[in-house]
Amino acid sequence: MSPRKPNMESSVYEGNDGWWHGRVTMGVKNDGSPDRRHRRAKTKSEVERKVRALEKLRDEGRAPIAGRKPTVEQWMTTYLTTIASLKLKPRSLDDYWSKTRNDIVPGLGQHRLDKLAPEHLERHYADMLREGHAPSHVLKVHRILSRALKIAHRRRMIVENVATLVDPPTVDETEANPFTMEEAKAFLLAAAKRPTFMRWLVGVGMGFRQGEALGLRWKYVDLEAELFNPHWQLQRLTWRHGCPNPHLCGERLHRFEKCAKGCTTHKGYKRGCPQPCPPDCTRHASVCLQRKGGGLAFTRPKTKKSRNAVPIPTPFIPYLHDHKDQQDTARAAAGEEWQDFDAVFTRPDGRPIDPRDDWEEFKELLEEAGISDRRLYDGSRHTAGTILNELGVDMPTIMEILRHTQISQTRRYVKGRSTLSKDAMLRMGNAFAPQPKAASETKTETADRKAARSRRRRRIL
Repeated sequence: MSPRKPNMESSVYEGNDGWWHGRVTMGVKNDGSPDRRHRRAKTKSEVERKVRALEKLRDEGRAPIAGRKPTVEQWMTTYLTTIASLKLKPRSLDDYWSKTRNDIVPGLGQHRLDKLAPEHLERHYADMLREGHAPSHVLKVHRILSRALKIAHRRRMIVENVATLVDPPTVDETEANPFTMEEAKAFLLAAAKRPTFMRWLVGVGMGFRQGEALGLRWKYVDLEAELFNPHWQLQRLTWRHGCPNPHLCGERLHRFEKCAKGCTTHKGYKRGCPQPCPPDCTRHASVCLQRKGGGLAFTRPKTKKSRNAVPIPTPFIPYLHDHKDQQDTARAAAGEEWQDFDAVFTRPDGRPIDPRDDWEEFKELLEEAGISDRRLYDGSRHTAGTILNELGVDMPTIMEILRHTQISQTRRYVKGRSTLSKDAMLRMGNAFAPQPKAASETKTETADRKAARSRRRRRIL
């Protein structure tokens, strides 16, 4: 009778099936039963190598937990439903769901989590680029997937986060195109003809984000201390179904076939025809009678630094008082139709301004002011940072005004002007280059002067 093997010692043997088998004791399962893992190979040396690798993971505390591993689709659903939803802001969570549903699941969803390899990710990213997706879009997909795999690795569901072994596409940073001082004045001159003038003065003159400006409420405006407290922002969130059967709820809006070439149904869509629905589509929550969590909503800013108070320029105070008086007049004229949200910038009925309408008005003002097309961020936040820099404000102060958490982020917002660079290089040249000599009288003598001098010398002699 062979002696009993010590606890946690592995066994290797040749089976009747012609394969070599290895059994490794990893500990105990959740129900208290022994957790024995099985490895097999055609040769003894190969199975011993597999056994040693598994023992190494066990000894280092990196061995995956027992049980069948979920697919990428199953894990992404679990991650977004029960883990990411506790941490992410609603808008970010919507973006995670969208990229998971449209990009991660179709290309990688059926792979088992522990069988996912770097090559699978690389091929999928290459396919996305060939389909016309921007490198920045692919990079976002990579970051979402990497974050989900990091949590799975932390919980010992997988041995390694394979996303860390993949180099995502390189993304060229979008170059800022802020207003010049003359363009900013022309833009505000065009905005002065509209009731929303104060909204654009705050955006261009103080660098507020669109959501922060539209989410300002009078409760958080201190006109005596001359401070804005941006504790809230206005965002449009995606509706979610509140009914028990989302697929059936959106039945009349399901489209499972691609639109024909030259489709006229969606000719007004800025992004073209929408993609077909998946077979088990659970979208179209906007028509759900029990919908929840969507539409325009006041949400908290992303970081604590974003909620820091911002000083209001003193010359802006009279304009703010005039704006408040005009709003009081509009409230009295609307009567019972006025919906009080305490918003600083409102529609005629008191509701906050829709971000879509705000964006369209920005484009109209660009055209009226004769300014070339650019992003809303360029015309507000980037403009404020750049002009503050031109006025001689140092970078740490600009960082505080824009409420960035890192000064490197502020530097990306501030674009150096060619006029400043030219002036700086002129001073550099004056410091190093020798100054040109001043013009002096010529010392070349004429023949008449030489003759006169000779005559004087002869007389002396």
